Amino acid sequence: MTTLLAGKVAAITGAVTGIGRAIALEYLRQGAAVAVNHYPDSKSDDQFKRLREEAGAGAKLIAVPGDIAKPETGSDFVSKTVSEFGRLDIFVSNAGVCQFAEFLSPELLKSTVSINLEGAFFAVQAAARQMKKQSPQGGSIIGVSSISALVGGAGQTHYTPTKAGILSLMQSCACALGPYNIRCNALLPGTIRTQLNDEDLADPKKKEYMEGRIPLRRLGQPHDLAGPAVFLASNLSSYVSGAQLLVDGGAFVNFQ
Repeated sequence: MTTLLAGKVAAITGAVTGIGRAIALEYLRQGAAVAVNHYPDSKSDDQFKRLREEAGAGAKLIAVPGDIAKPETGSDFVSKTVSEFGRLDIFVSNAGVCQFAEFLSPELLKSTVSINLEGAFFAVQAAARQMKKQSPQGGSIIGVSSISALVGGAGQTHYTPTKAGILSLMQSCACALGPYNIRCNALLPGTIRTQLNDEDLADPKKKEYMEGRIPLRRLGQPHDLAGPAVFLASNLSSYVSGAQLLVDGGAFVNFQ
C-alpha cells in the first residue's frame, strides 16, 4: 500500500489527546516516525500508553514529556526527536488550552498566551532551526489555529487572540523560512468535539444549536483534522505555504 509520509519524521505537540492524537495516529498509518509531546504528569503518561497500544507493535513512536509553556521545552522536544530518528521533516504545533470565561472575569490571558502562543512560537522556532540545517531538504510546519482566529466569541476574548496569533505566525514564518524550503501553513478547526469543550457541549441545547449552524449538520471529530494534516505534511502540498485551511464543516461561510 502506498503511504504518503513513508520515511518522514514528525513531531507533534500536545499529541496524546484530541486533535494531536488523531494526527499522530494517521501519520503513523501513513508511514511516518512520530514523536509526541505531552504535559509531564501521570495522567498524560497513561494517555500515551493508550496511544502506543492503539498504534500497535512496531510503530515508530516516542514520547517527550514537557510543559510547552516553557521556552526550553520546544528545543528539548526537537533535540530528542532528532536524536531518536535522525532528522525532522514535519512539525505540528498543536498544544493549546481553551477555557470559556467572561471578558470581565478573573484573568486567564497570561496563562493562555503562554501556552497557546508563546509556547508555539518557541517550539516552531526550534523546529525551524533544525529544518534549516537540513536545507535544501527543508520541511513542513503546521500550526493548529482555529476558526476563532477569524470570528469573535464573547466567552473567548482571551483565547481568540492567541489563535489569530498562530495564523499570523504561520503566515510570517512562510515568508521567513521559504528560502530554506520550509513550508508553513495553518489548520483552522471549527467546532471539534474534544476534551477541551466536552463540558460546554454537554448541554443538549447548546450542542443542537452548534450543529444547526454547521452546513454538514454535525460537530467535527478529531479524526476530521487528520487528513488535512497529512495533506499539508506531504508532497501533495509541495507548493502550498502561508495558507490557511478551514476544517469546519462549512460553518464559516454559513451566515444564516
